[in-house]
Amino acid sequence: MEEGTVEPLDDYDVRQWDTREDCEVRQILDRIADKWSLLVIALLDCQSLRFTQLRREIDGVSQRMLSVTLRQLERDGLVSRTVHPVVPPRVDYALTPLGRTLHETIKSLVAWTETHQEEIAAARAAYDARREMMES
Repeated sequence: MEEGTVEPLDDYDVRQWDTREDCEVRQILDRIADKWSLLVIALLDCQSLRFTQLRREIDGVSQRMLSVTLRQLERDGLVSRTVHPVVPPRVDYALTPLGRTLHETIKSLVAWTETHQEEIAAARAAYDARREMMES
């Protein structure tokens, strides 16, 4: 192996996350790792919600951003949209079976974060202290 190159671990190749525009893996990761997508997926666990309910629950999301997020998640097959023929129209959003499998992964990520949050806070404080010393 040439010096300066990284050998992939087993069959896992980090280069599959290539930043080229046509890289599907990167596009999917960008979508599902977005903060609004993560919150929508978490909120739809075990329940369907209307647009207005989602907007109330997600602090800081604009109506436009929530619409875009839901449309993209629906396009990716992670969220289903059901329009009820009533006046005024009622639209419910729910996780699809594929979306539920992603929710399990998100729960694991949140659990890891909760387990390691104190270590991360300590690392941040140490880093900030070192930076402050170097700048003074």
